Amino acid sequence: MAVTMADITKLRKMSGAGMMDCKKALTESDGDIEKAMEIIRKKGQAIAAKRSDREAAEGCVLAKKDGEFAAIIALKCETDFVAKNEDFVALTQAILDAADERTSVESGGSRNNKKNKDK
Repeated sequence: MAVTMADITKLRKMSGAGMMDCKKALTESDGDIEKAMEIIRKKGQAIAAKRSDREAAEGCVLAKKDGEFAAIIALKCETDFVAKNEDFVALTQAILDAADERTSVESGGSRNNKKNKDK
């Protein structure tokens, strides 16, 4: 069965896999999208297993102190190119902000109230 560009595009949107990986999976599964998804999942698991022994030696470390709250977030990655990427740094900042926000909510906002009382 011939694999169409529409099928490749559909599988790519569903899986997030590369164009050639989608084409190979569809060819191997004779055009069956469900079987192709399973092939891509298995391939993804194999790739993840290969990478599991790699050391993530690069990354981004951010710290924040707000009243009595203090946190350090270290988000690791494999390469310095990723570590310096604007989106990666923004993700680290978002995690730090989420930790700050959650701590503030869990403490009932008392952290901020104490700061205001000291003024």
